[in-house]
Amino acid sequence: MLNDLEVNIASGLIHPAEYILSPNCDKRPDNIDLNLIVVHSISLPPATYGSGHIKNLFMNTLDIRADPYFMEIKDLKVSAHVLISREGAITQFVPFHLRAWHAGKSVYNGRENCNDFSIGIELEGTDRDIFEDIQYIQLTKLVRALRGAYSSLMDADIIGHSDIALGRKADPGIGFNWNYFFGILE
Repeated sequence: MLNDLEVNIASGLIHPAEYILSPNCDKRPDNIDLNLIVVHSISLPPATYGSGHIKNLFMNTLDIRADPYFMEIKDLKVSAHVLISREGAITQFVPFHLRAWHAGKSVYNGRENCNDFSIGIELEGTDRDIFEDIQYIQLTKLVRALRGAYSSLMDADIIGHSDIALGRKADPGIGFNWNYFFGILE
C-alpha cells in the first residue's frame, strides 16, 4: 500500500490534509516524547455522519440549537489531532507537537494525562457501527507517516480511547476491527 501521507516535523502537519487550527490545544510538557496513539470515534449528533458538527465542536462553534443532544455537550472544550471522515477525508485540527484535548481524564500503563504524550485520531463513527475500509486505509497511512516522522512512535502502542478511560468511554467500540487494522498496518 503506497503511503501518500507525509508529516512535516517543523510544522507538525500532515500533508495532504485540510488544516483547521482548533483553539482547544496547548503546549505539551517539556521533555515528553510521543509514545502513544489513541483511536477514537465520534459522530454528531450521535450516529449522524457528514453533518459538519464535529468540526464545529472542535472549533467551539457548535450551534446548540441544531440538535437537542448539543445541550449536553455545549460546555465541552475538546479536539483531536486528526479526524478521518467516513469517506476517508483527513482534517487536522492540532499540530502533532502540540497537545490536543482528546483523552480527558486518562491513564495508560500507570501514566496519567495521556494528552501529554499521545496523538489523538478520531474516526467518524460510533462505538457500535462498523467503520469504512477507507478509514482503515487512511488510518494505516497516517500511522505509517507518524512513525516515519517521530522515532518515538515507531514502537508506540496503538489503543482505543476505552483503554485509557476505563468505564468512562467505549470508543472506538465494537465496530472497530483491531485485527484487520493491525493486519494492514504490518
